[in-house]
Amino acid sequence: MKMLSKKPAFVLMLTMSTASFYFAQSTQDTLTKDNEIEQVVITGVADIAKDRKTPVAVSTIKEAQIVEKMGNQEFPEILNSTPSVYSTKGGGGFGDGKTVIRGFTQENIAVMVNGMPVNDMENGAVYWSNWSGLSDVTSSMQVQRGLGSSKLAIASVGGTINILTRAADKKQGAVVSIGVGNDDFHKSLFAYNSGKSQTGWATSFLMSRTAGSMYADGTQFEGYNYYWALGYQKGKHDFQFTITGAPQWHNQRSTYSTIQNYIRYNPDNNGDPNIKYNPDWGWRDGEVLSNRVNYYHKPILSLNWDWKISEKSKLNSVFYGSFGRGGGTGDLGSVRTIAPGTTTAANYNITSYPRTTDGQINYDGIFAANAAINLNTAGASSTLIRRSSINSHNWFGTIISFNHKINDNFNFTIGTDDRYYYGYHYQVASDLYGAGGYKDATNQNFYTAPGNVYTATPRTVTNTFAPKPNWNPFGGKINNQDDMIGYNNDGEVLWYGGFGQLEYSNEKLSAFVSGALSNQSFQRIDSFIIDGVTLLNGQKAGFATSATNPTIIQATAANPALNTKTGFKDIVGYNAKAGANYNINDHHNVFANIGYYSKQPFLNAVYPNNKNFLNPNLTNEKIFGIEAGYGFRSGIFNANVNIYRTSWKDRFQRRSNISLTYPDPSNPANTISTTSAYANIQGITEIHQGAELELTANVHKMLSLTGMISVGDYYYEGNAQGNLFTETNEQIGSDSQTLYLDKVKVGGSAQQTAAVGFVFKPTDWVSLDANYRGAKNLYANLNLLNFGTERAGQNGALELPTFGLVDLGLTFKIKLNDPKQFFTLRGNIYNLLDKVYIAESNTNVLANLTQDDFKTSTGANDTAAFAAYQAIPTWNGVKQSNQVYFGYGRTWAATLSFNF
Repeated sequence: MKMLSKKPAFVLMLTMSTASFYFAQSTQDTLTKDNEIEQVVITGVADIAKDRKTPVAVSTIKEAQIVEKMGNQEFPEILNSTPSVYSTKGGGGFGDGKTVIRGFTQENIAVMVNGMPVNDMENGAVYWSNWSGLSDVTSSMQVQRGLGSSKLAIASVGGTINILTRAADKKQGAVVSIGVGNDDFHKSLFAYNSGKSQTGWATSFLMSRTAGSMYADGTQFEGYNYYWALGYQKGKHDFQFTITGAPQWHNQRSTYSTIQNYIRYNPDNNGDPNIKYNPDWGWRDGEVLSNRVNYYHKPILSLNWDWKISEKSKLNSVFYGSFGRGGGTGDLGSVRTIAPGTTTAANYNITSYPRTTDGQINYDGIFAANAAINLNTAGASSTLIRRSSINSHNWFGTIISFNHKINDNFNFTIGTDDRYYYGYHYQVASDLYGAGGYKDATNQNFYTAPGNVYTATPRTVTNTFAPKPNWNPFGGKINNQDDMIGYNNDGEVLWYGGFGQLEYSNEKLSAFVSGALSNQSFQRIDSFIIDGVTLLNGQKAGFATSATNPTIIQATAANPALNTKTGFKDIVGYNAKAGANYNINDHHNVFANIGYYSKQPFLNAVYPNNKNFLNPNLTNEKIFGIEAGYGFRSGIFNANVNIYRTSWKDRFQRRSNISLTYPDPSNPANTISTTSAYANIQGITEIHQGAELELTANVHKMLSLTGMISVGDYYYEGNAQGNLFTETNEQIGSDSQTLYLDKVKVGGSAQQTAAVGFVFKPTDWVSLDANYRGAKNLYANLNLLNFGTERAGQNGALELPTFGLVDLGLTFKIKLNDPKQFFTLRGNIYNLLDKVYIAESNTNVLANLTQDDFKTSTGANDTAAFAAYQAIPTWNGVKQSNQVYFGYGRTWAATLSFNF
């Protein structure tokens, strides 16, 4: 087992004491009114929706709720009781959670921290493991569903998650806490707030450590979190400097396993799935060795400057920088050997090599097979190793916003949003798995040319790099190019944006119109191709076709030569939004909003298929949204009702982690199995529409109730085109495959959700809370392999079984003589009833197919395929050949904290 790093005792004590202080302070300082959010957090450029004024659908999660409910959950799971939100743990690794709002994945949800964008500038991704410490420093989290109120030109197709951290001038105090949970989970934390001095200075500090294992087997992890804020306020100026980061490593469960394998590898052999099963690890010398490890450190530094120029004018600015370093591991290459249970030699990768009897990776066999390879005579990729795919970056940006109050009713805001991003993408060897090295031939600049025939020259790499995060807050150096294998390309993005908004408000009516314009410039740099020589199809211009064909290869219009640098491609995007809220009286209000986005595609759509070739069909994605809502407020009961519709045209989507077996291009008689193929799909049109209801009731001073229900209808309109590739960017199958998607349901999110909960607080030192949430109309993810025929499209997506989960929490507080000093003991049980459920499926194998669904390429009945399909049983109505992630069973967490 990978040992957790040992730190000096005083660091651990400091961490523990910080933790406790912060827990208590955060609970104590949480305010009870939405309009008081700005008093305890850094707001600045953040666009915070205000109740009965901002015309958007919004839910606010406050600090006390986060502290109490979090336990050992993933940070986005705290949102699961809000309408139209479906958050899961993904594969189940630490920080591998996913969030979907109104059917839109988190790549198309704007995640903001104190108004700063978090989504990756190349692909829009949000890696929650990079932000695993945010729950420790969050003072409030606001979810705006739909296009939202942000003035920036951001990709808030499904919604906006505004995460607001604690300000440096929070009340003086400290907290120390220790937490434990299932599977050796433990956490220690210390935090201190100085409070604001008479001279205007304030500081806030936090540090924590979390380690143990997640629920799935082989998912050990270790993560740290640090946060430091320094504030200064004098006269009309308020400065807040913050630095925060969360260096971590964690073993993952990245592979979607078939339900058959979950059942096959259940040690109880009772026909039930072993939902803890994880195929991505094995034993070596009595210790856990994972093929899939994620490690990263993404510190972010920011300076907020708020200047109250006059009673009518103010300037809010933030300047920020981030230096992300790290990546994720997986297998690379193959080894030729006679594997256990076989009699002839064959090439094996990590997926195809026979597993142990309990379904784990047979590392002893792989190490022995690798050790037998003579690298002096072996060809390229002839050993099976663990590689690290590096995804590092440097990111700088600024947002400057000027607001002026024209009169008592009108005000306007104008501003600029500017960013620069440089991403580093390459692979290095992480573990040679017993081999003497790895021969790589992907850098095309190493070659010989006997007879003017281009011949790649493999390089042998022996240096390995452990999957551990770099603690340098300024990033540090990247790896030496001599150690890079697989691929080596950089992405460069320039972003220039401007925005403006005009608002009107009186006692009854508030309204706004806003617009934003941005130019994104994309450049791709590939250091492994030969500048001006490598052609689009991989051939090399100026060389002979082959040893027997001296014809010189030439570039053509259809097969052009590629350059190492593509040059920048400028793409302009914009949005326009308008909305209004009308307060009928003190109890009732109505609102509506409308918006249109012309959204630039991501870098992998500008230069698709990981090649330095501009997409000839490049076009902006078009999003149109409309929404209306009603609100009711009273001293006892609050309610919100919303209806919405969003259309999304010309979408480009990349789907990863696809498992399949395909013919070996170099020897079609053999096959290759992989769990990490990807598909590029373009020309997608989606419709997302639905209704939401959210309720709260304070029925007694001891009892409060919450509830919500959301009903959605998310589906594709028309067909799309897709291509399939290996992880090393080799195309699988034909150039373009039609996906028959018309009226197929959009997957990955429950289209109907409901929740109900209560908090019972008989005294001020004890409280009990419980929550039930249900998910229905949950469909499998879009998979290019499942919709290649019209009949498959007519059959539709796989609907997963409905499920409901119960969570329970209990809090005890022990007060001391000093009101600032108290102990808090919190316990949580998640999935109290130990419900077994499928949280996500990556395939769409239906259980009611007939012979007509199995045809050969000539249209004849494929009886063999149909017979094989019929032989596969079902589990809970789902074919066991589907590749899924099961949700967690019953888990628990407990925290003891001391505030002083």
